[in-house]
Amino acid sequence: MALGGNSRVTARLLPRLLTFEIRFPTGLDVVLRRSRQQRCRQERMQRHVDNTQAGDGLEAEQDEAPLLAPQPPSSRTGLCSARCGLALVLHVSLFMAYALRVGLSIAIVAMTNSSHPHGWSGSAPHGSYPAFAQDAPTYNWSAETQGIVLSSFFYGYGLTQALGGYCSGLFGGKPVLGSGLLLSSALTLLVPQAAQLGVSFLIGLQALLGLAEGVIFPAQYTLWAKWAPPLERSRLMNIADAGCTFGTFFALLVAGIICQSLGWPFVFYIFGGVGCAWCLCWFLLVYEDPARHPWISAAEQEYIVSSLAHQSSSHGRSLPLVAMAKSLPLWAITVACFCTDWLFYMLLTSMPTFVSDVLHFDLRENGLLSSLPYIGNGLGHILAGLLADFLLARRVLGTAAVRKLFSALGMLLPATFLVAVPYIGCNSTVVVVLLTLALTIISMTGAGININHIDIAPRYAGFLLGVTNTFGIVAGIIAPTAVGLLVSQDLQTGWRNAFFLSAALNLFGLIFYTAFGSGTVQDWAREDTAVQ
Repeated sequence: MALGGNSRVTARLLPRLLTFEIRFPTGLDVVLRRSRQQRCRQERMQRHVDNTQAGDGLEAEQDEAPLLAPQPPSSRTGLCSARCGLALVLHVSLFMAYALRVGLSIAIVAMTNSSHPHGWSGSAPHGSYPAFAQDAPTYNWSAETQGIVLSSFFYGYGLTQALGGYCSGLFGGKPVLGSGLLLSSALTLLVPQAAQLGVSFLIGLQALLGLAEGVIFPAQYTLWAKWAPPLERSRLMNIADAGCTFGTFFALLVAGIICQSLGWPFVFYIFGGVGCAWCLCWFLLVYEDPARHPWISAAEQEYIVSSLAHQSSSHGRSLPLVAMAKSLPLWAITVACFCTDWLFYMLLTSMPTFVSDVLHFDLRENGLLSSLPYIGNGLGHILAGLLADFLLARRVLGTAAVRKLFSALGMLLPATFLVAVPYIGCNSTVVVVLLTLALTIISMTGAGININHIDIAPRYAGFLLGVTNTFGIVAGIIAPTAVGLLVSQDLQTGWRNAFFLSAALNLFGLIFYTAFGSGTVQDWAREDTAVQ
């Protein structure tokens, strides 16, 4: 009986003991299985990136590898995160920089109000020229002189691109960007006095303004190198860069109203004063890196630092300059950027004058009409990027085909609209619509030539961007001056020739880029060696 009882007890306890013994290894298996699943997911993500970037080579794969690390929960902190706050602060800073930069394009219409009393044949004034404040002087500057004044900003702007990046690397992006914006704001306050002293002083002041603003974009990228996790760089930097478009829109819209209500000098007093006040906020709110930020959460700081810990430097001290100079795909990007920037800067600086002198809109209407294209331009950049990524992810087109497609749309359609403008005649509404569409659709090059640098040479993308941007700045110097020279001969024929020249350059740039552009990593970009 005892033995039988023990047997019964054993029979009852044995399943429980077996259950306990079995559960422990099962839990371990779950942990191991989850670890294996996580590795499999990472491998699938790696294969997906490799497939969508076919031809990028081993080096591009190594550059992309850190992007595949799984995101911890701290990476999803939304608008409350310190890095998103930095994006908003940079948005306002770039907003101010472009407002300071563009204000003269509208104010110069009031400064030289009676330069051209006659406009496009058959067109009639849409409103009488407003009565300006008695203490707002006007100047008898020719169209050629106005073109030189508007383009003088770029004389200095192109000289400090590389210098701004070098100094921000030494001293930090925060002091360099803040100092550049503060100096730009202070110089803007001096524009009315410089104009009174003479056009030469105004040209010199605009060149100094270009020198000051030239450091802003390189310094911004230095900051993002320390703040933006790889998986968030696109959206964070797009939030910041949108300030350029909205700043242009605001300046063109509000400057005309200020000119009519208070006089053109107040455009520079108001914009410059607000810019100086904002610089105080910049130095108080921005920190060089997450380690110095006093209010950032520990989880976010750890996430940002860990996500950037494995990022290697793009290249060494030496560059394969000879190989770069011989690279046809790089020349294709450079030529296309020059031609596109010619059209863009021509419309950016000269459209207010065209709307006033040719279409005879008053300054209030001028500011509104000149500012409309920039809303479409900003939205177009975002939509073009989304569509390009969709085509690449779905493998509808290869990298080179996508870049050439969006470059063709962004260069050919605006050129077609410019050719059509002189044949519209007195239909001012259609002319404004065509010019607005031209500036809107040109944004599609943002998914084409503007990011092709990283396709052909990811290791040297930053340096190549500086090279091509310098050529674009040269276009910004020449285009307004050329428009002034053409228009000074004859108003109607001059504007017609200016539009035809811009369209022809865009067509040439597109053909050259289509013939020699590439979407694969070049041989000279695969090794970190200097070829002098």
